[in-house]
Amino acid sequence: MSLELYGSKDKTLLALVNNLKLSIAAEVYAPKLEVQIPEEDNHFTVLLKDKKTGFELFEPNAIVKYLAKDYTTDEHIKTEERGLHQVLLKNDKKALEQVTVDTPAKVETTPSQIILFSSLYPGYVGGSNKWFNEFAEKVAKGIQHALSITKVERIKEENTGAQKYVKDFLVKDQAERIVPKPDERNILITSALPYVNNVPHLGNIIGSVLSADIYARYVKNRNYNAIFICGTDEYGTATETKALEDGVTPKELCDKYHKIHKEVYDWFDIGFDYFGRTTTDLQTEIAQDIFLKLHKNGYLEEKTTEQLYCEEHHSFLADRFVEGTCPKCGYEDARGDQCDKCGNLLDPLDLIDPRCKVDGAKPVVRNSTHIYLKLNDLEEPLKKWVEEASGIWSKNSKTITNSWIKQGLEPRCITRDLKWGTPVPLPGYEEKVLYVWFDATIGYISITANYFRDNDATDTENWLKWWKNPENVDLYQFMGKDNVPFHTVVFPASEIGTGDNWTKLHHLSTTEYLQYEGGKFSKSRGVGVFGNNAKETGVSSSVWRYYLASIRPETGDAQFSWDEFVAKNNSELLANLGNFVNRIVKFVNAKYNGVLPKYNLDNIPNYKEFVTEFNGLLKEYIQAMDGIQLRKGLETAMALSARGNAFLQSNRIDNKSFEEEPDRIDAVVNVGINIAYLLSAVFYPSMPSTSVQINRILNAPALSIPDQFTLVLLAGHNIGAAEYLFKRIDEKKIDEWRKLYGGQQK
Repeated sequence: MSLELYGSKDKTLLALVNNLKLSIAAEVYAPKLEVQIPEEDNHFTVLLKDKKTGFELFEPNAIVKYLAKDYTTDEHIKTEERGLHQVLLKNDKKALEQVTVDTPAKVETTPSQIILFSSLYPGYVGGSNKWFNEFAEKVAKGIQHALSITKVERIKEENTGAQKYVKDFLVKDQAERIVPKPDERNILITSALPYVNNVPHLGNIIGSVLSADIYARYVKNRNYNAIFICGTDEYGTATETKALEDGVTPKELCDKYHKIHKEVYDWFDIGFDYFGRTTTDLQTEIAQDIFLKLHKNGYLEEKTTEQLYCEEHHSFLADRFVEGTCPKCGYEDARGDQCDKCGNLLDPLDLIDPRCKVDGAKPVVRNSTHIYLKLNDLEEPLKKWVEEASGIWSKNSKTITNSWIKQGLEPRCITRDLKWGTPVPLPGYEEKVLYVWFDATIGYISITANYFRDNDATDTENWLKWWKNPENVDLYQFMGKDNVPFHTVVFPASEIGTGDNWTKLHHLSTTEYLQYEGGKFSKSRGVGVFGNNAKETGVSSSVWRYYLASIRPETGDAQFSWDEFVAKNNSELLANLGNFVNRIVKFVNAKYNGVLPKYNLDNIPNYKEFVTEFNGLLKEYIQAMDGIQLRKGLETAMALSARGNAFLQSNRIDNKSFEEEPDRIDAVVNVGINIAYLLSAVFYPSMPSTSVQINRILNAPALSIPDQFTLVLLAGHNIGAAEYLFKRIDEKKIDEWRKLYGGQQK
């Protein structure tokens, strides 16, 4: 063949259109003629040349007509030459996408349709125009050749901060005051009320408040109607003891430590809906009401018993004012109510060599009259309730509860000889208060009531919608295993005994103990990391939350380890999650000016297989979190991040792929950014601040965790600049921190 056909070397949209015209025309009219790109610079845009005659054509439309031997001009060609061509000269893809033309009703490979199709290609590819897509299928070989010889330089769109997303997948706004809603799942979440006489250590934090917070954030992200209640437990012997030691009043002590607890939990991003306290008028009102109903219904009895009395400071000694040797295991510093070493509940009279905690004097035995809760009379209805409880209880909580019931319940004293507590509302008991473990669990109720009362002094009803509404409310409680019997025996038995329709425990999540580097946390000896120490390390609360959740002692005791703490930050948070988000965000900003391009998922090889695998992990995550397997949920969230990294790696997002396979990379970056968006949601329960940071980077509102992976951020959405989510921790800090918190603190 004497003809030669040369395409354009330019990197503009017009060059692509011209090369499409020539390549498609050659495919249709001259299959043996191949469009070439000249090796040397030339003065022409395109060229058809007859080597025998020297005949040349330089205008692409004329070349198409020449090859077809059809020199007619119809309305489609006029549209292209008068309108589309002018837009193409501006090299503005967005403007081309806005162009609307009347396309032919029927596909025909005429010069007119080849010219029109080629000019529409940059704006219509990946769209829904029926004629365009059918024509593309018919001339696929010509299109492929044109794309192989044309390298269009991408025109970066202006980043205006525009947001484009599917609104149905977002987290809903929460009401200012949360009340149960009909026809919705209503979840009441509590964490064990932290005792107010000390600073919480990491074991206290993961054992109750952090675990509850992770679950509360999860269900709220899933758009369930949930409320998270907690507060400081302030009455009782321990408070009086600590106040005596510090030379302050119990009220002054409670005010001091309530503030400390609140500051610690605020730093740890614990998102209580209300963090109250038990030293309130509503606590007295509700606790006394429950007490009097139990009394009226015959579930209380009076007993005179022997009790230890300190002749040094002239007072009966409540359980915790007595220390001595445990009769069960021989531990020399057992408390009068419980041995911290073996965990057995004790009677102070059973202690060997008892001593007064206040002044060290040896107490004597005297008679004292108290009120007992007749648990034996409530055993059968309690046993029935335990058997029928519909929620999931942790294995250890079931074991502890069944052990109590199996041994047979006995009357339990619920009053104490103290001044600091809820007064006993019976004549003759003016010098006694309610026992803290009868009183404290009622604190969940009074704190909920104060949540509403603090906002509206006349609101006396809304707390009842949570606590006397078992048909529509599920109560989820979080605590360490040592608190179990008070929540599964004493508290529900008291509820049953009143005869009122109380909301009772639905799901109980308990933890074992968190040890510190092979030993116990001890504030007095300066051993271990306490709530205020975590902030002092300079490591973000997100890292602390992640680490504690990752070692949550769900099925057995766990160990805090500085080596593991640093390794998880560097190898998991930084190298996995941080790397993924930073990599995809930087690439989209560098190559697309932060504007998500139009895409076609069919351009990603094996995409359906990827989505199936990814959705499998997402399903595992949801099942784990629904079942309060928080550690497994976190592990699965990190597995989703790792799968995202593998997706980017297998799809090679780099400069070469961007230049040579733009359509594939357009689709890949859209998927990658949406994976980052999903990760912001699945990590929100464990690392809320990091989630907020990812959303800020993506310029997107909070995403609700979906049942299946969906591309919620749409083409045209503008993201923000990249930020580092985590910082590498120098391994030299391990020895420094180990020494600082290993008994050297002052």
